Amino acid sequence: MSERDALARGIRRWLVFFIVCLVLSGLTAFPLVTELRWGEELLRSTPAPEHLPGLMEWVTRVSEGLATIDRDQPFMLYGTDWLAFAHLVIAVAFYGPYRDPVRNIWVIEFGMIACAGIIPLALICGPIRGIPFWWSVIDMSFGVFGVIPLLIVRRMIKRLEVLERAATAAPPAPVAATT
Repeated sequence: MSERDALARGIRRWLVFFIVCLVLSGLTAFPLVTELRWGEELLRSTPAPEHLPGLMEWVTRVSEGLATIDRDQPFMLYGTDWLAFAHLVIAVAFYGPYRDPVRNIWVIEFGMIACAGIIPLALICGPIRGIPFWWSVIDMSFGVFGVIPLLIVRRMIKRLEVLERAATAAPPAPVAATT
């Protein structure tokens, strides 16, 4: 296998991983009330209530809040449906670099900017919305961990670009003379 083929295969593997993570993250934004109820029940069956009372208080508060909104004002959860949809649409955008990484490197860079943007959003909006700082740190971790595969892919695409330029700049092979 050539270096170019190995790079292309590695790029595609990382992109599939990233796309799957985006899709899963998006899909989990649809059933929030059910997920949170299950999460709260799971936490209650562990030592968490005793050892992490702040976590339990927060999860219970959020669970009760979502249940109340779902019961009394379900249209408010429509916003999280759009959040889910946005994740799915962004995941589709990464098909461009999957098909042609060099030409679509801008999608990777867009994703890196989006990952970086998570940090100021969490630091600004978290306190405004009364989100505990430790929860904002969890939110920021999505940007920190999300940018890692994108940095790897970008570096690989840059190497692939060099190989492709070298291949097109190489002089043509000599043609045998005919007599």
